[in-house]
Amino acid sequence: MNRVVVTGIGAVSPLGNSFYESWKAAKAGISGIATVTKFDVSDIKWKVAGEIKGFDAKAYLSQKEINRLDPFIHYAVAAATMAVEDAGLTEKSEVSPESFRDPKSEAGSQKPELLRSAGVVIGSSRGGISTLEKELYKKFSSQIKSCKQRISAYLMPATTISMASSYVAQKLGIRGYCLGISNACASGTNAIGEAYRLIKSGYQGPVICGGVEAPLCRICIEGYGSSGVLSSVNDSAASRPFDRTRDGFVLSEGACILILEDYENALKRGVRIYGEIVGYGNTTDAFHQTVPSPEGEARAVKIALNEAGLRPEEIDFINAHGTSTALGDKAETDAIKLSFGKTAYNIPVTAVKSMTGHMLAASGTIEAAFTLMSMNEGIIPPTINLKERDPDCDLDYVTVARKAGIKIGITNSFGFGGINAVLILRMLKDVKHLSTS
Repeated sequence: MNRVVVTGIGAVSPLGNSFYESWKAAKAGISGIATVTKFDVSDIKWKVAGEIKGFDAKAYLSQKEINRLDPFIHYAVAAATMAVEDAGLTEKSEVSPESFRDPKSEAGSQKPELLRSAGVVIGSSRGGISTLEKELYKKFSSQIKSCKQRISAYLMPATTISMASSYVAQKLGIRGYCLGISNACASGTNAIGEAYRLIKSGYQGPVICGGVEAPLCRICIEGYGSSGVLSSVNDSAASRPFDRTRDGFVLSEGACILILEDYENALKRGVRIYGEIVGYGNTTDAFHQTVPSPEGEARAVKIALNEAGLRPEEIDFINAHGTSTALGDKAETDAIKLSFGKTAYNIPVTAVKSMTGHMLAASGTIEAAFTLMSMNEGIIPPTINLKERDPDCDLDYVTVARKAGIKIGITNSFGFGGINAVLILRMLKDVKHLSTS
């Protein structure tokens, strides 16, 4: 079995338009949640979200592509481009929009050989829903306004969830394994886990994997709001995981992509290694559409621990799913206790959704990336807005950025339908790591 390491990270998030900008904001406890600007929210109850700010898709795509593709694909291409650059798989100049105007052109076909044989696994929960809404609104509201507008010919391909992975492959000249995953809020973590399994079983890779989401539209916000999972608070403190007053999550958008490689191949390339993936748990509760099961979540943790060959007391840190819902945070706390017993009280826990909001599929990936950075830099980002401790949520939640020696960390992701995904990440010794400056 091959060892699997992470050699590149790219992201766009409510905290920044690059991964390092996002990580810097997370360490500082900065919230990316603010009043929605993408559409008019004056007549609906839920008015805040985690929007990406100042993102310029033209740095990665032509104007024609921007017009034809849903924003979730824009974000996926941007994050993947930054990730492959970070992994040293290509130079920045090689992934400019000019070089990809036409993927069939000579310029578009001249890709590094390692990328040609790479794979892509990207998850998304809602895919191109904002484009679907835009076209449906154009179609049906026009009946009232006596306006005759044709539905775009690109509506269906632009909103296909698998288009995130396939278009990243097209833009980067990848002709290897390609998979799109839709596993609710666990999609991005499952994408990493399945890519991990792929390389572990012998696929040469590398594999570009992660999650992407662009759900900030009226139908999504009203849909989640009507189901009772969104916070009714309309300021930057709306997302407050594990707080006694928490009342729901804040919907957000973004993308985060990791580059996974075989350990030996990464050593031969002489690239920086962020850390190693050593365990992956994937379970389903078989219980309820929206109510989480601590037992099901705990099984995913235990499967990951068993695969990694680790004891509960060897875990140094937990990056929680921590959405800020009443049921979800309590269930996760109970799952951690079921998984770790008395040791649970000795493990620091943080929930970065307090700052990013819930990026759905992208959350699991950026949380895994933040866990890697916590190991590299020896610092745990805080759970902000946790002012009143819930007696039922009584673990060691980190509320101020904390220095810590982290060798092994866990990141949890849980989704509607009782889907649970857990990754275990380990710091490697005696290899070229990220600078801690």
